[in-house]
Amino acid sequence: MIDRWNRTIDYIRISVTDRCNLRCIYCMPQEGIEARPHEEILTYDEIIRLCRCFLKFGINKIKITGGEPLVRKDIAFLIGQLKALEGMKEVTLTTNGMLLEQYLPDLISSGLDGVNISLDTLDPLKYQQITKKDAFMEVYSAIGKALNYEKLKVKINCVPFSDTDQKDLIDIAGLAKNSRLVVRFIEMMPIGLGKSFTYYSEEAIIAILEEVYGAFEPVNTVLGNGPAHYYSLPGFKGKVGFISALSHKFCNECNRVRLTSEGYLKTCLHYEQGTDLKAILRGDREDSYLEQMIEKTIYEKPVSHNFKGDNPQGAYELDGMSRIGG
Repeated sequence: MIDRWNRTIDYIRISVTDRCNLRCIYCMPQEGIEARPHEEILTYDEIIRLCRCFLKFGINKIKITGGEPLVRKDIAFLIGQLKALEGMKEVTLTTNGMLLEQYLPDLISSGLDGVNISLDTLDPLKYQQITKKDAFMEVYSAIGKALNYEKLKVKINCVPFSDTDQKDLIDIAGLAKNSRLVVRFIEMMPIGLGKSFTYYSEEAIIAILEEVYGAFEPVNTVLGNGPAHYYSLPGFKGKVGFISALSHKFCNECNRVRLTSEGYLKTCLHYEQGTDLKAILRGDREDSYLEQMIEKTIYEKPVSHNFKGDNPQGAYELDGMSRIGG
């Protein structure tokens, strides 16, 4: 689908839960959040129905997110159902990795195309300090198991912030040296608890990594569905990428929208505007009306975020990333 700024929207991130089994300091308070009642969360049948509508507009790439999507029962079943929809191009998953090894066989059987695993350090103690859970070894083991499935695309998502040691950046990037892993550094965005942290810019990270690994060479090949851009490094089997919403604003190329676990269609991470599709679904309206509202909402997608205060376009999002499905 083409929005009013002539961008092709073909990718949607679908949150299936606001619950999470970690408490990462930039995402969720240690005491957790008040989870939405199950009846307020979209059912799998409702998600599948919406995806049939999205497909009619050419939105054929899906990222399943949370919270932590693997805490929702039978998530592999949903992925299999989405993969079976006519016209579906790709279904991938973002996870903290804590339960990944346990569910990998079912996810692979369901047809999962790729998995993004969140990991900010290779130091078990620092990992526990960041996530409030002693689970580093489970996550690290799951990465190795995921790489055993040759057709599964495996990426690491690292969100460094001002307190991140350079060694952590070097170690995380080094995961891509002797494996086909793609490591992505994501700039901390001022959403929810992220407002309390200073982001690490792409240029600063590259300068640190080039001192250790050599010159970065841009990769022109498309390696994902979203806004990341990638580099090859001397002697590396894998790649290093960046999602740099602040230092390299990419809104002019944005191709995605989000569906929250409560069925709210969001067109920009920074703004609260969108449409409550759950109300339409449960109001016994026909698909034609759903499609009309989806088309209208996406067409009116804002031209850009306003993280640097240069282009206000509406009321800002107040929920944290676990609720939004970031």
